[in-house]
Amino acid sequence: MKREKIITIDDDPDILDVLNLTLSEHYDVFQASNGKEGLAVVEQHFPDLIICDYMMPIMNGREFSKALKKDILLQHIPLIMLTGKGEVKDRIDGIEAGVDDYIVKPFSPDELLARIKMILRRTVRSLDANPLTHLPGNTSIMEEFQERIASGTPFAIGYADLDKFKAYNDIYGFEKGDIVIRELARILIKCVREVAGSNSFIGHIGGDDFVFIAEDNLADEICEKIIKDFDNKIPSFYSKEDYERGYILAKDRQGNEQRFGLLAVSIGLVSTKRQNITHVAQIGEIAAELKKYAKMTEGSNFVRDKRTY
Repeated sequence: MKREKIITIDDDPDILDVLNLTLSEHYDVFQASNGKEGLAVVEQHFPDLIICDYMMPIMNGREFSKALKKDILLQHIPLIMLTGKGEVKDRIDGIEAGVDDYIVKPFSPDELLARIKMILRRTVRSLDANPLTHLPGNTSIMEEFQERIASGTPFAIGYADLDKFKAYNDIYGFEKGDIVIRELARILIKCVREVAGSNSFIGHIGGDDFVFIAEDNLADEICEKIIKDFDNKIPSFYSKEDYERGYILAKDRQGNEQRFGLLAVSIGLVSTKRQNITHVAQIGEIAAELKKYAKMTEGSNFVRDKRTY
């Protein structure tokens, strides 16, 4: 598994040694002795997080932070500032310069590790989040899959997307299409959380494609609730005329005008209880096949893979 990279910047060699001892077991650590040198190391290694002292020669922590945040390729990297006890002005200056968090020297190694873990998790989620729904995106989804597989505890994965969505977008426009996607996201969050609670996960792959994870014995109930809630919302997506007619006229991929039925949600349900899933790619392959079967039935539907491997 990929190890995150951390750059530590301090003019005190003893502090750099302590940081290296604390972090090197968990992360790849690179070091610099001042802000100017630190910028060069950052540009060379593109770290996941930076720990920087406030008081340094050549370029201090505040100046370093301001330089970092000016670079569009580097400004997203989270920065923890090391400060002396009670140096309130330093912290205010750092906040104005874009610092993400502070650790007061002398620091507890356990606290530092806990804060690093929290900030890295928060950063991945914020960078990875889908801009339309703010749900976790592909990086977070893959990490969640890996963690669940590694745990050895059985779970189910639902892959959900919309039928007839391209035709709907063509006729009603992207703004209305975005409203439908956001509504599906709300339904997924509500149904998954109501049934499976905090042990569940909901992610947005992109477009109208979503994924959820829950305990296997709860997955069917979740799918049924999603379908019921989505179908209840369908009338609000259409004009009265189109809904009552039961279809819209739109062009297919070859440019020919055709009738397209109303929106529906299809869910492919993969379970690790029946199948020996050892890597993430297996999940996507099985789910794609299941969704294909689900789409063969008119209207909203879910299909669970009942084969044993």
